[in-house]
Amino acid sequence: MEKITINAEGMVVGRLATHAAKQALLGKTVNIVNAEKAIFTGDPVKVKARYLYLRNETGQPMKGPFIYRKSDKFLRRVIKGMLPKYRRGPEAYKQIKCYIGQPEEFKEAITLPQKPKTTKTITVGEICTWMGGKA
Repeated sequence: MEKITINAEGMVVGRLATHAAKQALLGKTVNIVNAEKAIFTGDPVKVKARYLYLRNETGQPMKGPFIYRKSDKFLRRVIKGMLPKYRRGPEAYKQIKCYIGQPEEFKEAITLPQKPKTTKTITVGEICTWMGGKA
């Protein structure tokens, strides 16, 4: 089984998630490092408002939707949304691992070439600390 290590620093979350989901569906093990440094594009106030609405106003507290406050789990949940719900999706989800920082065993990580076209960005780490998670 082939292993892929992706450095999420400065990468747009949606593009990173689709790439990781496709690789996992192909049967590869995907390790994502520096999960807290991935970015959302758009107005930071609107991005925060979206997650505040998801956390507080939708669903029931004990039944979901559950928005994680740790950067690695938060990013992994975004990737889960890119996978199919049945058959191959849960198997592929088990092959995706996200890490805060860069562990020693993943020093050689690839970075996908992309630059956001806007200067309005907010990192996953900032969103998670704003929601009450630990840095």
